[in-house]
Amino acid sequence: MDDVGSGSGMKRFCLGAGAIMALASAAAAWAAPAKPVPYWASLAQDEARMRVGPSLDYPSNWVYRRRDLPVKVVQVLGLWRKVEDPDGAQGWMHVRLLSDTATGIVKADVAQLHESASDGSHTLFRAERGVVGRLHDCSGGWCTFDVKGQRGYVKASDVWGATDK
Repeated sequence: MDDVGSGSGMKRFCLGAGAIMALASAAAAWAAPAKPVPYWASLAQDEARMRVGPSLDYPSNWVYRRRDLPVKVVQVLGLWRKVEDPDGAQGWMHVRLLSDTATGIVKADVAQLHESASDGSHTLFRAERGVVGRLHDCSGGWCTFDVKGQRGYVKASDVWGATDK
């Protein structure tokens, strides 16, 4: 009986150690940046705090209340990302506050959303400075820009965000 018991104990130890190693590997892979910095991200939450350092122990220097606001990730440290907002402010955000969704914010006074990627095409909508939308298919100086279902082509130079793909 003792031989069988010690064998199963050893098996449990090996299985437990294997599970711990697998979890540690998964956590390391999740925390590692999937792409080189700088890269574009957007706010995944309705409220996100930017902190002065990469920890909850640091105070917040900004509180953002704008889901989909584009940010540029400029540094990675574990589960923390140093980001730059559209106005140039930099600070740290936890990775769970960020999304890979490509978004942009209108920086021109008014950006025209066209029917096609051409100045000569019909203007469908106009978006004022500060409007945030989702970006798709940026090429040739134009991006598809979607603001709550209103979609058109916008000049990449009129928006700040994931336009350098």
